[in-house]
Amino acid sequence: MKNDLFQLNAPNVWTALAESRLPLVLYGMGNAADRVLDILTRRGIRVAGVMASDDFCRYQPFRGFTVKKESDLQRELGDFTVALCFGSSLPDVMAHIREVAGRHPLLVPNIPVVGDELMDDEYLIRHRAEIAEAFSLLADEASRRVFRGVLDFYYTGRLACLSRIESDKDEVFGDILRLHDERYLDLGAYRGDTVDEFLHFTDGYDRIVAVEPNPKNFQKLSNHLAKIEHSTAVNAGIADRVGNMYIAKKAGRMPILTERDGIEIPVTTVDALACSPTYIKVDIEGMEDAMLCGAVRTLREHKPKLNLAAYHRTGDFFSLILRLHSIRPDYKIHLRKHPYIPCWDLNLYAI
Repeated sequence: MKNDLFQLNAPNVWTALAESRLPLVLYGMGNAADRVLDILTRRGIRVAGVMASDDFCRYQPFRGFTVKKESDLQRELGDFTVALCFGSSLPDVMAHIREVAGRHPLLVPNIPVVGDELMDDEYLIRHRAEIAEAFSLLADEASRRVFRGVLDFYYTGRLACLSRIESDKDEVFGDILRLHDERYLDLGAYRGDTVDEFLHFTDGYDRIVAVEPNPKNFQKLSNHLAKIEHSTAVNAGIADRVGNMYIAKKAGRMPILTERDGIEIPVTTVDALACSPTYIKVDIEGMEDAMLCGAVRTLREHKPKLNLAAYHRTGDFFSLILRLHSIRPDYKIHLRKHPYIPCWDLNLYAI
C-alpha cells in the first residue's frame, strides 16, 4: 500500500483467485474451508483440489474431494495457487505456511469469525469514509502502519502484509498499558489463560473479575481462580443488555452468542457488573461492539485501560475505533497485530 490509504497496489483477493491462471487448491479442511469453498462456488471459481499438511493428511474425503499432500498435488497439477483456509499462532505451523508460500502463489481469503461481510471493492467503497476517519483517530505512527497493513491484507490476501506489521505483546504491556495495582475485568476469560497473562505483566493488582459464558470452560476457570487470591469468576456472556442469549451446544474456546438455538445462558453488561475496573480485556467473539454499548457509564466514569480484540468481524478494526471515540473521545487508541496467521490477535489498546 502506498501513502494514500486507499491506493491499494493489487486486486482484491477474490478477483485474484478468479483470475489466477494456475489450478486453485484449498489448504485446510475445517469450517473456514467450507465457507471459502461456498464463496468460490457462488462466484464461479473452480477448485482443483484440497490439501493438508503431511502430518494431518489421511486422504480423507472433504466436500467431494480427497484431501491430499502438497507433493501429491504437485505431481498431479504442477504448480498451483493456494488459498489458505485455516489459522494458527504456533511458530512451526506459521513457518510451514510461509514455506508453502515460497513454493506456490498463496493467498489468504479473509473469512470473518462472525458475519458474512467480505472485504471486496464494494465493501471498501461503502465504508471508505469510516475507514478514513478511524485511521485519523489513531494515537501513533506504529498504529497507522498496522492499520494500513491490515487493510492491505484483508483486501489483497497477501501473506507478506502480516509479517511487516507484527509485534510482540511485551511492547504493549511495557510501553502502552503499564499495568499497576489494577482492578482487572477479563471478558472472555476461557480457562484462565489471559488471567495468567495479566499476572505475568502486572506488578500488582487489587481485584480480578473473570467472565466466561461457556459452562464447561467456566468450571475450569473457577478451578483455576480458586488458586488466585482476590479473584471472582462469573458465568455469563457480555452484551449490550441484561437478559439471555444462546451458545452452540458444542461451543469450545470460541462460544459465539446468538439470539436463538443452543444452550441458553445469562448475559449481562459491563455497567451491570458494577466492578469499577481500571483495566478491561475483551475477547468475546464478535460481541465487542455490544460490550462497548453496555459499558458507556463505566467508560465515562472510570476510563479503564482497554485491551480489545478487533478481528472477529470484518469491520472491527475501524468500527470499534469509531464506537470507542464516540463514547470517550479522550482515549488514546493504539492498534497492534501480534503473530498469528491469518489476521487474528489484532487488538485495540486504549489508555
